[in-house]
Order: sequence, then structure tokens, then C-alpha cells
Amino acid sequence: MTKVNREIVVSAALDLLDEVGLDTVSTRRLAKRLGVEQPSLYWYFRTKKDLLVAMAEAAMAPHAAAPLPKSGDNWRDWFLDNTRSFRRTLLMRRDGARLHAGSTPTGDLDRIRRKMDFLVASGVPERDAQMAMLAAGRFTVGSVLEEQADTGDGSELPADMPVIDHESAFEAGLALIVDGLARRTTTDQ
Repeated sequence: MTKVNREIVVSAALDLLDEVGLDTVSTRRLAKRLGVEQPSLYWYFRTKKDLLVAMAEAAMAPHAAAPLPKSGDNWRDWFLDNTRSFRRTLLMRRDGARLHAGSTPTGDLDRIRRKMDFLVASGVPERDAQMAMLAAGRFTVGSVLEEQADTGDGSELPADMPVIDHESAFEAGLALIVDGLARRTTTDQ
């Protein structure tokens, strides 16, 4: 019997996710991978949903380690970098956007507060900062969801419709969010 702990279970679950996709991840497959009986996984996670929450949190670790904004940073540059970091992190895992969608970043609340405080200190009205962070997050998850689900090369589109790659579409949408937010700020920083 393999010696396991919570971190080993989550790591193995993420490896399984990358191999078979979210729809095929199961506690049965995970237990087999770990060389343990399926009920032993419930020692670490009472339900599959609990396991998925832990997987989502672990999958976001690269973004959670990104530098926080500092006083004097340009809010636009930081906002763009932060949102791009989120996108890169979601793309690191197969079905990363689906895994993350609907999760609540409970382990990241202090970082979120510090990001919000930075935006407000930079002249972004508090409610606009909240809505912009929410909109950028949802836009990013949706963009990555589309990108990870894309199986075509654009040949199914009408001949007169341009094919826009995922990164260009993401950058264009992100620019629209930032430009809209800039119009509502009280400073030019």
C-alpha cells in the first residue's frame, strides 16, 4: 500500500486531470493510480467536490505566487499583468478553466483585498475596482474555456469571417476592460 497524504492525493489528481480530462477524473481512477483503496481517499476528502476544490486551489498556485502590486506601480500595467498571469495559470492544466469555474478563492482573500486596496489607492472607485476584477476574472475563465474546448482550425467559419487566434481575442477584450476602467478613475496613474 502506498503512503499518501493530502498533498500527494491532490498532486496525483492534477496529474490524472492532465492525462484524462475533467470528465474522466474519478476517485476510483485516482485510488488505482495511488495504489490505495477508494474509501481511503475519503480520509482526506469527504466528497469528490471537496477534492475538486482542493485541485482548483492547487492548480492556481502559480498565479497565487505572482507578485502583489506595490505603491507606485501603474495600475493599468499591473491589472494587465495580473489578468495575463491568471490566464497563463488556467492554461497550464487540461480543463483548467472548467476546474476553476465556480470555485471560491477562500485561500486567496488577503491577496484579493490587497489588490483591491491597490486599485482604490490608484484612483479606481471601489465599486468599479470590484466589478473590473470580477469582469476580468470571468472574461478570462470564459476565454480559456473557449480556447481549451476549441478543436477546429477555423475552417468551419464562413470564408468572409476572419479567424482570430485566442490570444489576440483575449488581449483585445482585456484592453476593452482596462480602457473602460480608465475612464472611471480619478487619477491618470
